[in-house]
Amino acid sequence: MVMKKRKNCSFCTRPEIQERIIIKNKFAFAFPTNIPITQGHTLVAPVRCVSSFDDLTRGEVRALFLMRKRIVNALKRSFYAEGFHFAWNEGAVAGQSVPHFHLHIISRKKGDSGITKYEPRKFLYRPGSREPSPEKELQAIAKHVRDSLK
Repeated sequence: MVMKKRKNCSFCTRPEIQERIIIKNKFAFAFPTNIPITQGHTLVAPVRCVSSFDDLTRGEVRALFLMRKRIVNALKRSFYAEGFHFAWNEGAVAGQSVPHFHLHIISRKKGDSGITKYEPRKFLYRPGSREPSPEKELQAIAKHVRDSLK
């Protein structure tokens, strides 16, 4: 497999990222982010430069998730992490600022600074009302998506 790199991708071109790699294999690499939410906030990315999860091969997905597990264990030992947030942004409208897929691993423990209470509705979902959607509306949405699977 030819390892595709993009000239406009900081993960592919910035030497300081290459210098802070924690672990690397044939398909994936992990490194601390330069703007961490907590100490040890690590990114896991494929070696091949692709922007979305759906562009990854099965081998890349497997390598990314095996590396995720190794990093989690290392963060438990090195920073006494008690829990984790895992996230990726896909597409500019979803906040992806680097056009190279990457999984955020954010270690959590009591007394952390940064985002201390995870409430996705505060920053991911619709603003305003926190009222549940009517069941009829949810059923219509489920049918609409189900019909799109055909």
